[in-house]
Amino acid sequence: MPVPFLDLKQINLAHKDALMQAFERVLDSGWFIMGEELKRFEQAWADYCGARHCVGVANGLDALALSLRAMDIGPGDEVIVPSNTYIASWLAVTHVGATVVPVEPDPASFNIDPARIQAAITPRTRAIMPVHLYGQAADLEPILALAQRHGLRVLEDGAQAHGARYQGQRLGAHGDAVAWSFYPGKNLGALGDGGAITTNDAALAERLRALRNYGSKRKYHNKVIGYNSRLDELQAALLNAKLGALDAENAQRAAVAAQYLAGLAGLAGKGLGLPKVPDHGEPVWHLFVVRHAQRDLLALRLAEAGIATVIHYPVAPHLQPAYAFMGQGPGSYPISEAMHREVLSLPIGPTQTEAETREVIAALKQTLAGL
Repeated sequence: MPVPFLDLKQINLAHKDALMQAFERVLDSGWFIMGEELKRFEQAWADYCGARHCVGVANGLDALALSLRAMDIGPGDEVIVPSNTYIASWLAVTHVGATVVPVEPDPASFNIDPARIQAAITPRTRAIMPVHLYGQAADLEPILALAQRHGLRVLEDGAQAHGARYQGQRLGAHGDAVAWSFYPGKNLGALGDGGAITTNDAALAERLRALRNYGSKRKYHNKVIGYNSRLDELQAALLNAKLGALDAENAQRAAVAAQYLAGLAGLAGKGLGLPKVPDHGEPVWHLFVVRHAQRDLLALRLAEAGIATVIHYPVAPHLQPAYAFMGQGPGSYPISEAMHREVLSLPIGPTQTEAETREVIAALKQTLAGL
């Protein structure tokens, strides 16, 4: 039985009636940018995240970069980021002219290691950017305490963690701001690009609303140098149509993860590393990531068996050509580099059946027995 990595067609067809109604509502309104659909989604997403404010923007990268801009972070400033993350986290810092300061992850959680952050702080540090990677909440309490002690901002990258909880509370308002992506493959995915920022800081939210709209709060009156980065009416309406099902879909992902954890238990002797859930968090399983020293061969054998896998991510940000100017070659961040050599994401999604998950488990066991 072939098993797809993520069946976006089936995921969205489950919402077809609601999505079509949303589309027709936007079409009939004749209003396509900065209207009532955006206001409704911003309020709904803020409420869901337990935040006072939500500002919709064009995509997740803009959500990060605009948040940094709204915090007046730019040239001469440093931002602490995980060495193990998708490159967008780094790009946002570079886009505003600030300097990326990577910090290694906790090997168990894949997320930034709070114990290593103190050593990275300098007089130029302005912010810490924890990333809730793979749908697992980073350990925020020590990060927030460290930030308060040093007068730093905390900008969370929540692109992979829609609905995840930290110490019982949904992510969305722990730090100064949380940047979200609604890329189609996310747990809450648009039918195109989309992003948002949630925050409890009213002044920050007001500045973000101006920055996303050419620096203007009132049409043709531009107070700051802004951007064109707006979550359009159609995507806002489509996201709102799907939001009510997010918790149920996250629960379906959790069921797949539980089946994997039970079915793959005891394979450590075959070199397979399974994800661990920290005591502080309740993940939403955006990805189910395993580790193996022969990752590439494992992925090849699974593909031959009809099991689709993805590597998140094959190259660490500091080893990308885009960041060659930093002069941090192989060996600079060994924990992260080992992860990038060994991680493999197994299929997981809200439409994945128990039979498909059993197929993955069986193929994985058979492959490991032959390695």
